[in-house]
Parts: sequence; structure tokens; C-alpha cells
Amino acid sequence: MENFKIIYIGKFLFWLSFILGNICLFGYIFSGNTSFALGGYLLLIYGTIINLLVFFGLIIYGLMNPNYKSEAVKSAMILLINIPVAILYFFIGTSILK
Repeated sequence: MENFKIIYIGKFLFWLSFILGNICLFGYIFSGNTSFALGGYLLLIYGTIINLLVFFGLIIYGLMNPNYKSEAVKSAMILLINIPVAILYFFIGTSILK
């Protein structure tokens, strides 16, 4: 796998999760439609599972292929940026729903 493809995996999943989280949060805030809140909750559950699987997959790939270790770790670290954002959105969402 090329360096570009490894980094692209982390960036793509980061932006996908980030954009979908924004759509769910701001969709609920602006429309009040609870479907956005439910979608955000499901995104939190399934997005966490998918991001963790990809994270560990990238780490294992980096350990198995020392030539691509730094790129795999960089890509995995990009995925970790979503954690504080997801926690913040979770607290915002639960405070709005109360």
C-alpha cells in the first residue's frame, strides 16, 4: 500500500465522522427533528466501532510492515482527533434533549 493511501484512510474517516456528526447535531438544533438526535446517537455507537476497528487495523498494519509504520501511526492518530469532538457533541446533545 502506498503512503498516500494509508494517510487517506485516516483523513477520510476523520472527515466522514466529523461531517456526519455536524449534520446530526446542527440538524437537530435547527430543525428540532428527533431523527437527527437518533442518527447522532447511532453514529456515536457505530462510528466508534468502525473507527476503533480501523485504528487497530492501522496500528497492526504498521507493526507488520515497518516501512509504513510512521504513515500508519499518523493515519491512526488522525482518527483520534474525533474523540474530543464526539465527547463534546455528546454532552451538547444530551443537554439539549433534557
